[in-house]
Amino acid sequence: MKEETLGKIFEFIKEKSKQNLPLFWKLKNDIPLTEEDLTFKGDLNLENSKITSLPDGLKVEGDLMLTFSEISSLPDDLQVGGHLNIIGCDAINSLPKGLKVGDSIQLSPKRIVSIGEGLFVGGDLNLFNSQIKSLPQGVKIGGELILSFTKIETLPKGLIVKGGLDIAGTPLEKYSNDELRKMVKPGVIKGPIIRD
Repeated sequence: MKEETLGKIFEFIKEKSKQNLPLFWKLKNDIPLTEEDLTFKGDLNLENSKITSLPDGLKVEGDLMLTFSEISSLPDDLQVGGHLNIIGCDAINSLPKGLKVGDSIQLSPKRIVSIGEGLFVGGDLNLFNSQIKSLPQGVKIGGELILSFTKIETLPKGLIVKGGLDIAGTPLEKYSNDELRKMVKPGVIKGPIIRD
């Protein structure tokens, strides 16, 4: 079906039933968003889309799937209730300030060079072999934090990792487990520290 025809159908539905246009349609066609549009109930699947940006203030109550999309960056304070999948989003090289993800983040770690303050991940975060050299203040990980083969030399005070911490092949291996746990105080590493 042609986009012009779809546009007419959506406009008809909007006028007759007083419903908003679908968020994907608005993003794709640069149609202004309402406050109501910024909270998306359920999963938002933008895989393989040509959309290059997401709006500030976006809250997705389910999963946000951006796999192989043309998204170039994520907005600060993005909230995702489920998983965030940014595998194949080659232009994304940082995780924004205030990002909150209820479950795990799936990403292409080699592309990630920085993480903004206040990152919360309810599940696992795998940064294996990424270009990251440091973690900011306020990072909270509900599952495992995999830092193996990164160049991270120290851990920030206040870091919270409820699962295991994998530091294999990093400069962090020079520290004992006790030293690493003291390094993050008043934060905590609850799970095992993995070195191989």
